[in-house]
Amino acid sequence: MPAAGNRKFHLNAFLMNAGHHDAAWRHPRTQPERATDLKYFQELAHTAERGKLDSLFLADGLALWGKVRHNVLGGFEPITLLSALAAVTEHIGLIATVSTTFNEPFHVARKFASLDHISGGRAGWNIVTSSSLDEARNFGLDEHLEHSLRYSRAREFVDVATKLWDSWEDEAPVIDRASGIYADTGRIHQLGHVGEFFRVQGPLNVQRSPQGYPLLVQAGSSEDGKEFAAQYAEAVFTAQQTLADGQTFYKDLKSRLARYGRAPEDVKILPGICPIIGDTEVRARELEEELTALQIPEYGLAQLSNMVGVDLSGLPLDGPLPDLPDERDINGNKSRFTLVAELARRDGLNLRQLIARLGGGRGHRVFAGTPEQIADQLEEWFTQDAADGFNIMPPFLPGGLADFVDLVVPILQRRGLFRTEYTGRTLRDHYGLPRPANRLAARV
Repeated sequence: MPAAGNRKFHLNAFLMNAGHHDAAWRHPRTQPERATDLKYFQELAHTAERGKLDSLFLADGLALWGKVRHNVLGGFEPITLLSALAAVTEHIGLIATVSTTFNEPFHVARKFASLDHISGGRAGWNIVTSSSLDEARNFGLDEHLEHSLRYSRAREFVDVATKLWDSWEDEAPVIDRASGIYADTGRIHQLGHVGEFFRVQGPLNVQRSPQGYPLLVQAGSSEDGKEFAAQYAEAVFTAQQTLADGQTFYKDLKSRLARYGRAPEDVKILPGICPIIGDTEVRARELEEELTALQIPEYGLAQLSNMVGVDLSGLPLDGPLPDLPDERDINGNKSRFTLVAELARRDGLNLRQLIARLGGGRGHRVFAGTPEQIADQLEEWFTQDAADGFNIMPPFLPGGLADFVDLVVPILQRRGLFRTEYTGRTLRDHYGLPRPANRLAARV
């Protein structure tokens, strides 16, 4: 393989209640009863930090997704949980998912500025536009906003949020006890923003935080999603099944950056991988088969139905995926729809086989093997321009994360691909990204 030069992996731990496999909660190595146990997540955070990972990440939605009858769904609101994790960790980044469709910029800017202060500069925001009709119905809507409209709203939302973070200059708090002046109000700015979706006066009621802005993360891979990422994102969580698909996405997204005045190194691309680890390849595959055998078809069909926008309930499991609509007619997650449809078509999978393939990663790559084989896969994607790092999705928790940290990370470290110690203080330091300049300060 080509040498990686001075580049180093970025590794993020994507945490879900019992793990990423949809049958993980039924496996004896998991603890589903701890889905709302703070100490459980503190233990996971300590494991990830022991491995020197860049960050940990919490997905989120504003509805109870899927069939809770058959999986451990629901749980903590992410910023609340990450604030608690900040108090018991020192280095690892803390990335929360927050929707731009069902929130307001002032609320979100305030929460992330607070998390960044609480954590000493370790906050990250996974920006999503929401993709589910159930979410819309929790906010007084009968239909979900149209896909491109959600992204238009998201662009203005992020623009307003960043201005709010800039509304306090670093030097605004002067704290002059003798004169009785706490803040130089000439360094605190109103926005006066009037746009298509928002009217926000400002300033924010939180002082500028250690990072200035949280790390901005994005996960959509549709055309709208990629263009949004090229303009705003600093890390991108994505899903590709093959090295060739990963290379295509990587080249495409990096090529879009120049028109926004950005360089390739300004955005880190982290494909998701669900690593099923065994001391031998046979044992890894046996573990994968154990998890597959615990799947509940009713749950898998419901999950698949949501991905492809077609109700599959009642169809024979040994039959093919039925005819699907065009991507342009999907108002949910367009990129995941296309990935699943192409996976079924490319590999000739029936519904039962497709459910099994999606059980561990919901469209992200699942790889079963030894620690050396997992490391080889990561190194290949990294050195062959398909990734700047990886979004690690343990199939089951807590053991799946511990196995990766204790067995795979040391191999990557010996190969010179991953840090052996934290060298920076903030999440931006971990990702090699600068602290943003204050745009409002520059205009006065």
